[in-house]
Amino acid sequence: MTPEREYPDQPLVGVGGVVIDNGRTLLIRRSNPPLEGQWSIPGGLLELGETLAQGVARELAEETGLEVNVLELIEAFERIYPALPRADGTPGDAVRPQYHFVILDYLCEVRGGTLRAGSDALEIAWAREDQLAKFDLTLLATRVLRKAFAMARARAT
Repeated sequence: MTPEREYPDQPLVGVGGVVIDNGRTLLIRRSNPPLEGQWSIPGGLLELGETLAQGVARELAEETGLEVNVLELIEAFERIYPALPRADGTPGDAVRPQYHFVILDYLCEVRGGTLRAGSDALEIAWAREDQLAKFDLTLLATRVLRKAFAMARARAT
């Protein structure tokens, strides 16, 4: 059974994978809410019985076609989207937010696969750190990506 993403009964656990390869990171343009049409870090919801690393690897395979090694945690954070007003202008659900995710993003390295946009990804792109601004990422995603670039540089030395 898939949990309801909108107006959930409890926070949902999300996982993301930041791939750094040859000085570039892999981004996806999301095809579904809450970030529909925006560039983002590949990832999605953790499934029941799955470890965090398994979830990251599965989500990257589904969204990008890549097989990855999950290396280390970059950051854990939460995203809470308050309830929106209904179409008739009345307030949204006063008790539950529209979305509530606890997200864990991991640094990853490519070990195989064929790059392609899949499942929740409209398109994919590689970006160097100095190109992140042109993708209009959220401030949080930009912060996580900058940390990942720094971690990748530290691992290379």
